[in-house]
Amino acid sequence: MLEDGPSGQGAVDEPVPDAEAPKVAGVKIPAWFDEVRKLGLGLKSLFGAQLRLASAELGLARSGITLMLFMGLAAIVFAVALGFTLLALAGWGLAQWFGSWAWALTALAGVQLALLIVAILVFRRAMHWLTLPASRGELASLVREAARQGKAEGELKAED
Repeated sequence: MLEDGPSGQGAVDEPVPDAEAPKVAGVKIPAWFDEVRKLGLGLKSLFGAQLRLASAELGLARSGITLMLFMGLAAIVFAVALGFTLLALAGWGLAQWFGSWAWALTALAGVQLALLIVAILVFRRAMHWLTLPASRGELASLVREAARQGKAEGELKAED
């Protein structure tokens, strides 16, 4: 390197180790250019591998999303089936306790009706929370205060 001239060319025309670039007769390629070419090949190899890895992971993620949707559907189906099974067991237990299927089904319907009413009330409360009642109240009071202050300033300017 120290024997290179200001143009970066060595005084002796010696082959660069591990050089794969074909040499054209009569054209002398500077040594630094070959180093830059090697750096470019290394970066291409490194980032090419990273790009292939990212592409493979994106393909896996895409198939994973489909699998998640199907497994979510399967979980819902199995949960509903489990619910029906537990409901049947509760009905059987109530029939054993009351000694009558009619009373057992009536009691079971009453329990389900009570749970349905509770679910509807909780749903309505959650919908109320989505309307942001405290924020709306604060915003309304802020607007009323600003309107009152603006009206008072307008009356003071009208008196002057």
